[in-house]
Amino acid sequence: MRRQLPILVVFISGIFMAIQYFVPSEPAEFVQEYAMDWVIVIGVFAMGLGLWSLTKVNWIKVQRQTPGWGYNLVTILGMVFMLVVGLIWDPGLGFFPGEKSQVSGTWFMNFFWYIYLPIQTVMFSLLAFYIASAAYRAFRARTILASILLVTAIVIMLRLIPLGAVSGINQWLANWILIVPNMAAKRAIWMGVGLGMVAMALKIVLGIERSYMGRD
Repeated sequence: MRRQLPILVVFISGIFMAIQYFVPSEPAEFVQEYAMDWVIVIGVFAMGLGLWSLTKVNWIKVQRQTPGWGYNLVTILGMVFMLVVGLIWDPGLGFFPGEKSQVSGTWFMNFFWYIYLPIQTVMFSLLAFYIASAAYRAFRARTILASILLVTAIVIMLRLIPLGAVSGINQWLANWILIVPNMAAKRAIWMGVGLGMVAMALKIVLGIERSYMGRD
């Protein structure tokens, strides 16, 4: 019964959601909106589980003092600080309700704008060098396809650089590559992903895929 009941709930829910999508009605839409509210509630509990998992994994590394454990400690302290400040420090108020703030903004947003975003910018700027290095190794013109890929990459990367009289032609060619061949490939990928999602959904609804229940 411990296995059959979750499978039955998933089966009924999946069949109902599929039917109400193809045969809409007012009662079905009401039930669907009610079910979406439950999805939000489950997401909140999943967020709490994620916070607990993040804290546990990093705290174990801090206790064992594994290489780089200082970064794990900073992760825990930063998470706790942002949680406390985000829950207590209201916009326009001081640290406690009713206390007027003497500075513009809040600690939460200041840390977000002046610490998190600069770190993110630095990471992406460093990532550009790795991308350029990988592109140099991957886009070597050894075959016809590699040559086409190399030329396409050069055209796309140069579309934001002013090149004088050549800039208009390069911009038109880059837009054509992005709108026609690139969009065709993306749509093919989306169709494949969609078919894969449908297949996985059918396996879950029919009880073939049971990994969400843990080990059989």
